[in-house]
Amino acid sequence: MEFLKVPTTILVILSLSICSFGTTSMNSMHSSVGPNKGAYWPSWTTNFPPSAIDTTLFTHVYYAFLSPSNITFKFEIDYPIALSLKNFTTTLHKKKPAVKTMLSIGGAAEGPKIFSRMAMSHESRKSFILSTIEVARKFEFDGLDLDWEFPQTPVDMVNLRRLLHEWRAAVKKEAKETCKPQILLSAATYYNPVVTLDDVYRKYPVTSINKNLDWINAMCYDYRGSWDKTATGAQAALYDPHSNISTSYGLQAWIKAKIHKDKLVMGLPLYGRTWQLKDPNVYGIGAPAVDVGPGIEGQMPYVDVEKFNIQNNAIVVFDISTVSTYSVAGTSWIGYDDVRSTEMKVAYARELEIGGYFFWAVNGDHEWKISRQASKTWTQ
Repeated sequence: MEFLKVPTTILVILSLSICSFGTTSMNSMHSSVGPNKGAYWPSWTTNFPPSAIDTTLFTHVYYAFLSPSNITFKFEIDYPIALSLKNFTTTLHKKKPAVKTMLSIGGAAEGPKIFSRMAMSHESRKSFILSTIEVARKFEFDGLDLDWEFPQTPVDMVNLRRLLHEWRAAVKKEAKETCKPQILLSAATYYNPVVTLDDVYRKYPVTSINKNLDWINAMCYDYRGSWDKTATGAQAALYDPHSNISTSYGLQAWIKAKIHKDKLVMGLPLYGRTWQLKDPNVYGIGAPAVDVGPGIEGQMPYVDVEKFNIQNNAIVVFDISTVSTYSVAGTSWIGYDDVRSTEMKVAYARELEIGGYFFWAVNGDHEWKISRQASKTWTQ
């Protein structure tokens, strides 16, 4: 019996077609699979390894953070960091269920300047992009997350658009050449598509985001904090009766800006912001304050908030007007999200039919109370 001989050129074409179909379909199907339930893992944490994460509650976990060289814009990874990266992906891929692992680049501590300089020219963007893909493949990350906090000028936003376009093109090309699934691309953004910090108006390139990113993580928190020393505030209010600085306003603004809903992911805090009251008898939201309160620079993980409340016999108040919680003990005031406020926020996000939610940061939960309720609320 003689087998039909197929010309080599046809085999190559068939191979490339199958490869292209596989990588494209896996990426395009991502957003329709179901809610994106994310959480960032701070790599500097010493008592909460990746193995401690309950992966039944999440779909994506982010390694926070890694930054490129401020000269070459490439990643220079030493041995300890390499071990940390490899342990993160290996551990979470072996978990049951496994989760998608995302490498988050930048962060608030890094600041915006390095990304502003990197995004300025085609050559520096190319250097950064190729290095991100190399690191993602080497350490077996499923995706890359850009945490540029925040583009400072309209020019930065134009360069961000160029970066996203070139990043997606490079990811598509690499996937086609290697016959691997496309690397996922996401970005952490301001809660609102329009950034007005420092009185400089600039707007995210929503059309480019829709075309080139799999989703964005809108940071719907840090509305109030240590920079507002004179009055307490709900740092992640779903509603704000007195301003547009709220999660509901931010999410609606993204939708009005025509972002694809399934690419919009709502941020939730697993920490509180603290103040020292001027008068312990006047303690509502907006009460006069004189300084930051307990915790590190006026910030406290939810797990510590729970302990603080018990140890200090704190008064705990749920504020329906903002959908937030605060506790008071003497002159110490803490504003945060608890199980109830988180449940209401997740229900709101689900009603909007957006892509899901994420937490900063995963080690802040107490016995998974909040994460479990969030996951349950979206799947009910």
